[in-house]
Amino acid sequence: MRLRAFCALLFAFAAATGSAASAGSLSSSRFCDRSQELTASEQDKLLRFAAVVRDELAATEGSVALISRSGLDLSRFGIRYSHAALAWRHDDDAGWSARQLYYACDEGRPRIFDQGTAGFAMGTDDPQLGYISIVRLPAETVPPLRRTLLDPSRVQHLLAGSYSANAYAYGLDYQNCNQWVVELLAAAWGDLADGMDLRERAQAWLRTAPYTPEAVTIRSRWLMFGAAFVPLVHLGDHPREAVDAMQLQVSLPSTLETLVRQRLPASERVEICHDGRQVVVHQGWEPVAEGCVPGENDRVIVLD
Repeated sequence: MRLRAFCALLFAFAAATGSAASAGSLSSSRFCDRSQELTASEQDKLLRFAAVVRDELAATEGSVALISRSGLDLSRFGIRYSHAALAWRHDDDAGWSARQLYYACDEGRPRIFDQGTAGFAMGTDDPQLGYISIVRLPAETVPPLRRTLLDPSRVQHLLAGSYSANAYAYGLDYQNCNQWVVELLAAAWGDLADGMDLRERAQAWLRTAPYTPEAVTIRSRWLMFGAAFVPLVHLGDHPREAVDAMQLQVSLPSTLETLVRQRLPASERVEICHDGRQVVVHQGWEPVAEGCVPGENDRVIVLD
């Protein structure tokens, strides 16, 4: 089964299309087939980067953490992280896995997929620069979240039937990977009973939380127009006034982290990045410097 993390595809047309004509030739299969061959050196460095991520998860007191990674370069939108998941420690202490929504290319629908730490950390589009963010939740707050995360029925009832990379945060027609995560958080924190309408009740809980994703600004009407030609991107679920203002409310890892920090202020954040030469481990809610430049108190692991 081919799987892709299309959370950031809303912005892919900015890089993938030079004109409406070229955009018209795009298909979901072309995005599914996007891949690159890693050199032996790149693979070795990414595996060493993944080992640092694994060690940071192992140092987590609780058994569930919010984990996010960079993917497609979204720096033009001021966005570092595009894909979020919930990581959990296995009962037999055999390591951690990340549970996340992916797009199943062969089936043409979203699926829930469990992935090991190494696979998650190596899922970035750029082998020369990558970021991982881990938010450690207070251990005493984890049990309800873990029960929901590992409940097959609630996990599936929170999964929409249709995928949109730029899904409106308060729409039920579509869903992206980050939206599935935040709705699962709502189901757990709201102690919501299972049921076919679980997504609707989770969004109602999020409205009262309150969960207000920061609007993503599309700075060009040409880019907004280009969305009509890009597969797995939709505007019909967004409020008309938001589309006209080019301000789209889309769930991103940063908005999930803001919600977690507001609800559980004792949560701790660690950011791990690499620039192909070194790995930097940065503690705290302030982001590590752009380009993975270490600060005074950051830990550095040399890769060369």
